[in-house]
Amino acid sequence: MNEEQKKDGQLNIELDEKVAEGTYSNLAIINHSVSEFIVDFINVMPGTPKAKVKSRIILTPEHAKRLTKALAENIKRFEAANGKINEPEETPIPMNFGPTGQA
Repeated sequence: MNEEQKKDGQLNIELDEKVAEGTYSNLAIINHSVSEFIVDFINVMPGTPKAKVKSRIILTPEHAKRLTKALAENIKRFEAANGKINEPEETPIPMNFGPTGQA
């Protein structure tokens, strides 16, 4: 911890341009072991034969639980400001990424 962090208790976080652009994801797959949670973020495009993992985040169980609480709180704030987020009754997880129709 540097002197600046010790003085005011704040952490200086840097965000470079590439990371600041972000990565779109419309599917997350979560696995876990006794020591970590692994979250794979995927962008599934209709009619494409495969989808690649765009980003993988590995968390300790404690951090995964804090993240869950933080997401829940942010969703609550979002819905208070913007209205309820509608979800389909059953969220389909596509397992066959191939084309489904003909022209």
